[in-house]
Amino acid sequence: MRAGSSVLPPLLLSLLTADVSSFTTTTTTPLFTSQSSPFGVRQQREQQFQSLQRQNVNKYDELSSSSSWSTRLSMAFKLEEGETSNMFDGPMALTRERDACGVGFVTNVNSGEFGTHKVLQQGLNGLTCMEHRGACGGDGVSGDGAGIMTQIPWKLFSEYTSPSCPAPGVGMIFLPRDPDRRDALKKVVEDVLALNELDLVGWREVPVDVTVLGDLARAAAPSMWQFFVKAPKRLSDADEEERDGFERTLYLVRRRFDVERRARGLVWDDDDGEFYVASFSSRTIVYKGMVQSCVLAQYYKDLVNPLYTTKFVIYHRRFSTNTNPRWPLAQPMRVVGHNGEINTLLGNMNWIKAREASKMLEGLCDIDDLVDVENTDNIVMLCNTQDLPNLLEPIVDESRSDSANLDGVFELMCKSRHRASCALMALVPTAYENEPALKDNPEIVDFYRFHGGLLEAWDGPALLVFSDGKSIGASLDRNGLRPARYSITKDGSVYMMSETGVIDDLLEEDIVEKGRLGPGQMINVDLTNGAFKDNIAIKSEIASRHPYGEWLKKNRKDISRQTFPGERMYDDDTATFAQASFGWGLEDIGMQIADMAGSAKETTYSMGDDAPIAVLSERPHVLYNYFKQRFAQVTNPPIDPLREGVVMSLAMTLGKKESIYKVSEQGARLIHIKSPVLNEAEMKEIKSMAEYENGEFKHDILSTRYDLSTGPSGLQDAITSVCDEAVSRVLDGAEIIILSDLAPDQLTLDATTYIPPLLAVGAVHHRLISEGLRMDTGIVIETGGAWSTHHYACLVGYGANAVHPYLALETVKQWWENPSTQKGMKGGKILESTVEEALDNYRVAVEAGLLKILSKMGISLLTSYAGAQIFEAMGLGQDVIDLAFKGTTSRIGGMALEDLAAETVSMRNEVDTKRQKLVDYGYYKPKPKKGEYHANSADLARLLHNAIGLDKKVSAATTRDQVENDGVKPANAANYEIFRKSLEAAPLANIRDLLDFESDRESIPLDDVEPVETIMKRFCTGAMSLGALSREAHETLAIAVNRVGGKSNSGEGGEDVVRGKPIQDVDEKGRSPTFPHLAGLKNGDSANSYIHQVASGRFGVTPEFLVTALQTEIKMAQGAKPGEGGQLPGAKISEYIAGLRASKPGVTLISPPPHHDIYSIEDLAQLVHDLHSINEKAGVSVKLVSSIGIGTVACGVAKANADVIQISGGDGGTGASPLSSIKHAGCPWELGLTEAHSALYSNGLRDRVTLRVDGGIRTGRDILMSALMGAEEFGFGTVAMIAEGCVMARVCHMNTCPVGVTSQKEMLRKKFPGTPEHVVNFFYFVAEEVRQLMAHLGYSTFEDLIGRADLLKESAEQKARVAKTDGVSLASFFSGVPDSSKDRSFLRSSEDPTQLKASIVHKNGFSSDLDREISSQPDIKKIIDENKGETVVNFKIKNTDRSVCAMLAGDIARSHGNRGFEGTINVNFEGSAGQSFGAFVVPGLKVRLSGEANDYVGKGMHGGEIVVVPDANAGFKAEDSSIVGNACLYGATGGDFHAHGRAGERFCVRNSGAYAVAEGAGDHCCEYMTGGVVVILGSVGRNVGAGMTGGVGYFYDDNNGFQERVNGEIVKVQRIVTEEGEAQLKTIIERHYERTGSEKAEKILNNWDEEVKKFWQVYPPSESETVVIKKLDEKDALRQALRISASAPDGNLCFLPVGAEYTPDQASRCAD
Repeated sequence: MRAGSSVLPPLLLSLLTADVSSFTTTTTTPLFTSQSSPFGVRQQREQQFQSLQRQNVNKYDELSSSSSWSTRLSMAFKLEEGETSNMFDGPMALTRERDACGVGFVTNVNSGEFGTHKVLQQGLNGLTCMEHRGACGGDGVSGDGAGIMTQIPWKLFSEYTSPSCPAPGVGMIFLPRDPDRRDALKKVVEDVLALNELDLVGWREVPVDVTVLGDLARAAAPSMWQFFVKAPKRLSDADEEERDGFERTLYLVRRRFDVERRARGLVWDDDDGEFYVASFSSRTIVYKGMVQSCVLAQYYKDLVNPLYTTKFVIYHRRFSTNTNPRWPLAQPMRVVGHNGEINTLLGNMNWIKAREASKMLEGLCDIDDLVDVENTDNIVMLCNTQDLPNLLEPIVDESRSDSANLDGVFELMCKSRHRASCALMALVPTAYENEPALKDNPEIVDFYRFHGGLLEAWDGPALLVFSDGKSIGASLDRNGLRPARYSITKDGSVYMMSETGVIDDLLEEDIVEKGRLGPGQMINVDLTNGAFKDNIAIKSEIASRHPYGEWLKKNRKDISRQTFPGERMYDDDTATFAQASFGWGLEDIGMQIADMAGSAKETTYSMGDDAPIAVLSERPHVLYNYFKQRFAQVTNPPIDPLREGVVMSLAMTLGKKESIYKVSEQGARLIHIKSPVLNEAEMKEIKSMAEYENGEFKHDILSTRYDLSTGPSGLQDAITSVCDEAVSRVLDGAEIIILSDLAPDQLTLDATTYIPPLLAVGAVHHRLISEGLRMDTGIVIETGGAWSTHHYACLVGYGANAVHPYLALETVKQWWENPSTQKGMKGGKILESTVEEALDNYRVAVEAGLLKILSKMGISLLTSYAGAQIFEAMGLGQDVIDLAFKGTTSRIGGMALEDLAAETVSMRNEVDTKRQKLVDYGYYKPKPKKGEYHANSADLARLLHNAIGLDKKVSAATTRDQVENDGVKPANAANYEIFRKSLEAAPLANIRDLLDFESDRESIPLDDVEPVETIMKRFCTGAMSLGALSREAHETLAIAVNRVGGKSNSGEGGEDVVRGKPIQDVDEKGRSPTFPHLAGLKNGDSANSYIHQVASGRFGVTPEFLVTALQTEIKMAQGAKPGEGGQLPGAKISEYIAGLRASKPGVTLISPPPHHDIYSIEDLAQLVHDLHSINEKAGVSVKLVSSIGIGTVACGVAKANADVIQISGGDGGTGASPLSSIKHAGCPWELGLTEAHSALYSNGLRDRVTLRVDGGIRTGRDILMSALMGAEEFGFGTVAMIAEGCVMARVCHMNTCPVGVTSQKEMLRKKFPGTPEHVVNFFYFVAEEVRQLMAHLGYSTFEDLIGRADLLKESAEQKARVAKTDGVSLASFFSGVPDSSKDRSFLRSSEDPTQLKASIVHKNGFSSDLDREISSQPDIKKIIDENKGETVVNFKIKNTDRSVCAMLAGDIARSHGNRGFEGTINVNFEGSAGQSFGAFVVPGLKVRLSGEANDYVGKGMHGGEIVVVPDANAGFKAEDSSIVGNACLYGATGGDFHAHGRAGERFCVRNSGAYAVAEGAGDHCCEYMTGGVVVILGSVGRNVGAGMTGGVGYFYDDNNGFQERVNGEIVKVQRIVTEEGEAQLKTIIERHYERTGSEKAEKILNNWDEEVKKFWQVYPPSESETVVIKKLDEKDALRQALRISASAPDGNLCFLPVGAEYTPDQASRCAD
């Protein structure tokens, strides 16, 4: 900072230099300050960060330039020569490129040997009709990718065929445009072909038209060529009839091309260096590129040539999160077209590398002979082809996308004699356990049990379309997270597509079957004979090829759950010493163990994580605390362990794993454990497996303890010794390695220390991988250092197969024996249990926690999580990473190995030897003067209250009405300065605490700086829901933020409609009859939140809620618990809150972890589209949480048309969350914000979105820091609550807030002390502090500081405060920020450069044209304006018409609210509707579709009627065919719905009021339902009623298979037992028949007395006393009304008293 004249007021200057020790909120006992650290003084260690050259285009006019960003930060954060930033370090699929898409196939095997051109045309047409599922690059024209795979068009290539070579191998290759480069690479290809006896027939330049490409795509477009080769002569007699030998040769030779190219140095680091073989086969060929769908056939002229004929075509349209064109990333790949994301990718790649490394069978294959049939067979099945850099390109590689890596493994399995469908069954298994659909097919279950032991599932949302040239098929992931529809026609054609309706010349009368793929299902078409096989047929055929069941029965050993032994292993003193040495604190027992052992649940806590990150802490931390869990957001969804646990499993295996490429009986020889958490008895049984009669599974125990006297340097030697010993033992045949830190007695504890268990597991795991031995053994860690669920996740995530937590189990016993525990049980405060039950409770809690951690990353199986390393290291040096956590990203450096050793030993000193009591570290609950520092505390609240004039003793419950100005005292700047200085002098807590300002100019007078008022317009409040907060607190914040021109946020609970209008009835005392519970009001105040949040629970999301928003926010993740759903305890669900949320009072509400309409990036784009449709004037923001890879996610969100991206830190507050989530998920916003800003800027997207940040922001310094990192708006959460009276009691989850901020209890709410003025005062002080800092930096305009990270520097003074920060380096990360000091155009809107982004709202494109046409109809506008009358309009519709009727619903809601419209508008459609058809329909709007619809029909429906029937000419049976897609009626709050056909997965998920009928449904029907009625007239999938807390379901069951498909955790099932229930059901079915003409309904009604007996009634406890469920006496029954229609008006018309008749006239009128 240059010196400049002081611009600060004298009082503030004096305070800045004052001794503020007396103001510090918490006095800690520092352990790791640089003066007293046991680490001692040590030299700075070099930080060795892997560099990664990022080849990004900075601006469109630089497209022809050759390399990465041209400008970087030029002042601070300088790197050494040759170093590059590590901001985007990590696997490509995580940090730089994620994608999703639309995909499908067309096939007609009856079209002759060569197929027809019509098949190709239909495929291209289907591709074009899924353009909206893709996206474009930064120029808005270049597509993210589109492509097709077909049979080789031999007619087109006739000049390259001959009678002696009718089917040569054909290579499709991308080459440089430069002729010299291209010729050199052609020479490589020719030489490799000649070396492998492949005679070159010739080269063919593919005819293309580059003029149709966008600028970005054209700048990077390769030169397209094909080459043709004859089969080696050696193959002519030896090859099989199917020519598999020739295909293997082509496959292996293709993998040799790139190796030879690199060996010759033909690698260029610019935009004309592409060398990529898209396909090389004698069966299939791939045409693809960075183009939009409709451009593909314009670019590749071959595709419009009538000679291009084929029996099949796979098509794919890509949506990438990046904008820099990479032609090879387009799909299909060589065998797969993939829509989705592989969540387990890192683990899958690690295990493939380990598996390949184990395939070293000398003498069985000659890796140089790629021709001999038997030899190539051996190569792919028995030889390591991953780690041969001088011979073959690797199978998997971190520089490739997830799709490319999956394609590589799938292709290898296909070449190793797996059928394509068999390989995919093994790679992407269905959830076969307890699956009712498989009960008659045990062979399929046995197949999955066998392969599940050998191969880790490639898990994640995935629709996979595949072909090896012999068959074509499609398969869906185990959770059914992607849409997949298919149709079969009379001529044998099969059409599979992400969306129905994409083939426009497909006639309904020609279709004989319409279906969909459910979770884990597959279809397959044989390309030779045309046989179509459905899921059961193809899987049964594959599974019957080997006797898997017999093999398993004979060889597999199952370890059953054993009773926990109750005997103690240590006395109390020894146990306490052991606990201390492993880092246990009193909180770990008093909170975590007590809750887990006492109630079988993790500890629930609140208020977020305000303690320092581990590397900045002055207290000792266990190694686990240096790892942050990753989680799913946007590009892939979390899954639901609570409601959809049927797809999850914690089962693991131990032992040697055989090859996945060559199936044999030996593959079944494994030990199977149901849980990774083992007790003493189970450990004993595992050890007994070494005996001959038990299978001879040899084990060895390796101690991880080492002599304490060796000092910190001894850790390295100890690790080396253990790793060497592990290698030796495995070579000697050990199939189980037990790593143990168990000390048998106090003497051993005294004399030794231990390798941190996570370090030991990771080091041994990676060493065994490098030695090719990891597949030969299982790793069990026996440790005293694991008790939290996060600990177990880390251990398994870094390679452990199982954990024996001996000290945690010992501690449970110790806790149970404690007299206070026994007293609590007897007094009823703790659930009474035996010690065995307490131990079992603990394991249940750990297992539930593990499932939760898996699920937040979207992973279903622990076997897929094991070794996946799904963490980011936060504060570990590269030597530690390279030793034990190879591949894990560590972007800020940190602790070295000796530091870890010293920190581990230092924990021993924390035991008070006189009292033998553990230290209370205060990591969770603040412990003033003794424990860990917490930024938010009661002391901090007191200081802030003094500054803003708040007296917590003044409230409605005390003297507010008697005191002047409602007790608001004058704001005090001096007291604010004390508050600010207390934070400045506090211990380090956040990354920003290591930074300081360094300006590039002189200071200026304060008067020259923009005013407080303009700065405050950038302020927002965090998304705190009404329900989590009291009404008083929620409304006070909204009013205060609206006063200063900022943006308040509703949170996810909805809002009272009364808040939508300005307050105009305020008296002279500041009181309003409309808001009698508030004080300090002014006429003109508004309690309407600026931002209305749409979360996964869709609570309170109605049309009026959406149209009264000035901005809507999609909550993808929450800082305190990313990857999890919100939760609101039942005690906080008052009548008022339940009314807003359309739920039941007193019933706990849990939001689904995922939005069930967002499973990928294009799904997010659809919800953004929906929200822009219903409210075109409101921008859409998307809330993300900081994590590695957020930059590429942010790019995808920007391309999805979002207006604002919010980056939340992992330390965000919450009303209730599992403790481990608060502490261990999510990263600091400093990293996420900077990465997002940098990625958006470099990809040309920064001018499309506003960046907002929140999470622990408290002061003006925080505001300015975040602005320099790229933020334009700033969210205040916890501190805003403090500003209205919060005292940091941290009991938000208990409904006992002493000042009524977070309580719904009337008595406590009256104690609420805050007024809007208090909050305004706080904002004013923060803004004034910002102004002072701006003056000091020399900047008058805030806008000029946004993104200027060059004005930041590392603070050596701050780093010196804690010894653990010695190895921390921020330069490697922050140097990646692009230099924006000269070009500030990103602050302006890309649509209108004269406007700031915040003033521009993105508009929907062509996909809303039909909606606009409907809304502009004069008759419709007249009826809305006059609020009376009726009209009928008719339209054609196609799948590219999306969110249809949402605009019309918005127009009605804007004029008349949710329920005020009295007219009737009938809108009839014919065709195939796109996604979100009928979204947000309101009362008075009746929508009818003749045809079919895709996903999300009736999303957010609030009233009116939606009817979907097949086309009148349909040739298929409606009741057996799919007519609507997945997640229909998601979040519906009213209305009547009728589908004459089957619905997909999650029908009526979160329905809270709609009355719906369908004739069949998929899995998870009625999930999370809180109201309404659902009638299903056909079969359903499993997991019916999961999480259902309100409403009633009726299910027709004509084969007695329904009950096993119900999730009985909450709901009950019964036959219809009351007349009222029968009347309700019959009336609804009658209306269904009237509306749809359903044959199924007619059949049921015609034989009602018998058919009604086949219905089951499903209901939750909240409905158990209703008249339709329970026979009531006449008096009680008369009090209840019988409702048969959601769209009916109130009154007796549609609410029949008991015994009343329902007339035909009423039937027609009620539905209106």
